[in-house]
Amino acid sequence: MTTDAILALIIGYFLGAIPFGLLLTRAAGKGDVRDIGSGNIGATNVLRTGSKGLAAATLILDALKGAAAVWVARTYFVDGELFGAAGAMIGHLYPLWLKFRGGKGVATFLGVLAVLMPIAAIVYAVVWLAGLLVLRISSVAGMAAAASAPVTAAALGDRARFPALLAFAFLVIWKHRENIARLKAGREPRVGRK
Repeated sequence: MTTDAILALIIGYFLGAIPFGLLLTRAAGKGDVRDIGSGNIGATNVLRTGSKGLAAATLILDALKGAAAVWVARTYFVDGELFGAAGAMIGHLYPLWLKFRGGKGVATFLGVLAVLMPIAAIVYAVVWLAGLLVLRISSVAGMAAAASAPVTAAALGDRARFPALLAFAFLVIWKHRENIARLKAGREPRVGRK
């Protein structure tokens, strides 16, 4: 691994590890988002605080940090974009300062794709929104969106990015394993229900 790759990975990690959901809910006087709902720091759980604005801000900022990591890596490091993307994903999923208990990576993955592969980002967003509108189950929509990224890369013949996108999709799905268990048991909540 080159010095550029290592630096891209490290910078990506520290950008990805910014826990916007936690920071925003605390700043708004909503307490620790990890103490409600699923205990997750992502936008869906932030929504359970009752604030749609905070949830939307969390989603946007989590996506922006993924986009920023890829943009920085692409701009300043030779062949660093995939390492920046990997850093952002790992940082969000396993942030050092939260004892490696982070979010599930759906919004961050979208941000990564927006810079890395815009067509895949569009497909991802459509799948995610369609899943939310039709099923109203955030976890299913998020996992389906994540799975769409490597599928889109394969369909476009992007062999260079396909392995990384496949790995990111597996990570997102792995982080949803508790949701999968609840889905099997018929206990997964729908968006908008308490």
